[in-house]
Amino acid sequence: MPSSAPVAAADGRLLDIRDLRVEYLTPRGPVVAVDGVSFSIAPGEVFGLAGESGCGKSTIAHAILRTLRPPAVITGGEVLFRGRDALDLEGAELEAFRWKDVSMVFQSALNSLNPVMRVSDQIADVLIRHEGVSRQAAHARAGELLDTVGIARNRLHAFPHELSGGMRQRVVIAIALALRPPLMIMDEPTTALDVVVQKDILQQIGDLKAEMGFSILFITHDLSLMVEFSDRIGVMYAGKL
Repeated sequence: MPSSAPVAAADGRLLDIRDLRVEYLTPRGPVVAVDGVSFSIAPGEVFGLAGESGCGKSTIAHAILRTLRPPAVITGGEVLFRGRDALDLEGAELEAFRWKDVSMVFQSALNSLNPVMRVSDQIADVLIRHEGVSRQAAHARAGELLDTVGIARNRLHAFPHELSGGMRQRVVIAIALALRPPLMIMDEPTTALDVVVQKDILQQIGDLKAEMGFSILFITHDLSLMVEFSDRIGVMYAGKL
């Protein structure tokens, strides 16, 4: 797979989050989930985001991709990607931003994958939707992506329940890499996996990052894992960084 280093904005930042604020609207009034958080990620960098459950880490991830659901509302700040505010994107531009510019590996691979669709179709759908390729070409590319993440092509036609936890996680990573985005958000990517599989997957992600040049926002509770994998770290508590 050819290397494609991500292009930064004029100030050298790929992603620049400025004073981001997210609230959950409740009958008793708004609850602040993300309270004025600011950080940046450079091209090729791994930025680790740590913190206890409920501190706002995943809310930030979904705010970047604009996938927050009611009652969550972004009430302030900027999410600058290559100098352009993602909060201003709508329609086709927003759809292109998701997965082409920024992709996401969610917490639970089993919940992320459709249980009644084969692996090949789930990868192919991303390519057909965003790149307009034929289904035959998309399936061929799906096989290449499985090779990339270390899964034999004969598992292309498997259903998610027929794969181990580590293999399912690799499939989700393959989907996130399908459009070669310059930034990947990894939200607790090794949750519920044993220590050996965790290390193996992170080693593979590190190798792919070195080859393809993408940046990573790495969200986890595991500080020891984060220290080993990240270039810089931010710690959240009660919505603040």
